[in-house]
Amino acid sequence: MRGPVAASPRYSQVAIVFHWTIAALVVANLAIGLLHESLLSGTIPLHKAIGLTVLALTAARIVWRLGHRPPPLPAEIPVWARGSAHALHATLYFLMIAMPMTGWAMGSGRDVPRPVSWFGLFDVPPLPIGKAAAGVGHEAHEILGWVMLALVAIHVAAALRHHFLLRDDLLARMSFRAR
Repeated sequence: MRGPVAASPRYSQVAIVFHWTIAALVVANLAIGLLHESLLSGTIPLHKAIGLTVLALTAARIVWRLGHRPPPLPAEIPVWARGSAHALHATLYFLMIAMPMTGWAMGSGRDVPRPVSWFGLFDVPPLPIGKAAAGVGHEAHEILGWVMLALVAIHVAAALRHHFLLRDDLLARMSFRAR
């Protein structure tokens, strides 16, 4: 076990809000997606609205991130861990776009496509795709959902490892504590 890592720069408040808001929505949607048939009947409209929210927030987060670099990792972090963290984050960003898009595609290829209600406030039109693309979307959505669940678990485990085992300041960089 290493000692504490020197204090590293924190993420901005905007990055922190994006992170925790999207994280909460992704976890909620994974739960709804996995349990909707057994325990959470009637939750698919909510699942769809949350998915579209994740898509919009992720797009905004990416646009914002293009102009705001994240704080660098401390020099003490090994090269393999840096590479793993960057690959995991890139894959999570990809999934935060791909999951809602495949779900949207899945619901768009019906004989009579219906718009998706965004929390009852307005309708989002279906994508202009056919049944074959919707079928691909369905399969991809299911597979990517399991991948997302696994990567979220790895991300959380890594954050907890840094906080409780390595006792460094990496998790605190993404906390809401006062600056």
